Amino acid sequence: MKTKIAVLGAGSWGSILASVLVQNGQDVILWTRHQSQADELNIQHTNQRYMGDYQYPSALTATTSLAQALKGVEVVLFTVPTPAIRSVAQQVVPILKTQKLQPLIIHASKGLEQKTHLRISEILTLVMPFDCRRAIVALSGPSHAEEVAKKDITLITAASQNLAAAQYVQKLFMNNYFRVYTNTDLIGVELGAAFKNVIALGAGALHGLGYGDDAKAALMTRGLAEISRLGVAMGAQPLTFVGLSGVGDLIVTCTSVHSRNWRAGNQLGQGKKLADVVTEMGMVIEGVKTCQSAYELARQQQIEMPITEAIYHVLYEQADIKAEVAELMQREGKSETYQ
Repeated sequence: MKTKIAVLGAGSWGSILASVLVQNGQDVILWTRHQSQADELNIQHTNQRYMGDYQYPSALTATTSLAQALKGVEVVLFTVPTPAIRSVAQQVVPILKTQKLQPLIIHASKGLEQKTHLRISEILTLVMPFDCRRAIVALSGPSHAEEVAKKDITLITAASQNLAAAQYVQKLFMNNYFRVYTNTDLIGVELGAAFKNVIALGAGALHGLGYGDDAKAALMTRGLAEISRLGVAMGAQPLTFVGLSGVGDLIVTCTSVHSRNWRAGNQLGQGKKLADVVTEMGMVIEGVKTCQSAYELARQQQIEMPITEAIYHVLYEQADIKAEVAELMQREGKSETYQ
């Protein structure tokens, strides 16, 4: 029996997850703010700005009407950028209340809200009362829309404090190229997904500066140590960071040309200004804003995060990248396992 699913956000990841669900036999409607994009998806079955010539299933319907997207819905999947999560959720609530619907909520976005430092599930919990939602599940892991579109092998995690809800999402998405594991450490999964984008900026910058594989491996390894220290201080389980949503997502985001954060860092390493990089990218670079949140949280928690601090100095204080790398290398010697 088909499940009625609304996917909110028609960027690369949202549209491809919608495509996966349709291929799995679900009844999916994709919401976008842009009529031209909805028309293109419905008539040509393409999403040129985000996915080039990829052909979406003809059964996938797109709309600009949030009410139409949510009509009779059983599952709502948020894939809009993190800064838009709160405002979109606020628009969703009255529609669900009018229809007296209580859908399962999934989100596949990665980041923290500016200023509040809230995780996405925390935003959704605050905005969406219990009478218009069931459990909240985060979908995260090493995945690029471009590779999922080609049906390359992809493994990700469905995380929720409600294991049954995570298992339900697992069944919705699983197929012969898209495998989903469950995890009850929602905090760790969401924090790993957010913070790895910061380290990916650094990995791209090293490439732009001309450093080799040794430097990149060092950055990822020590970056993971920073992510783990802060994550555990915020209530995450340590083992989550050596899983798909931790080291797995970190590897793919720090090494792939599909990663917007890596590409942005690469351009910064080549000497471009941040404002020019953001304008040229034309899409949200989550790591830029997450870096500020991570920097502020580390100071609040009194957690040492030298790589994150160095990236923050470059992004927000116009520090010289080469000088920041040199300073990192000249720090006092440490034990690898220090806390």
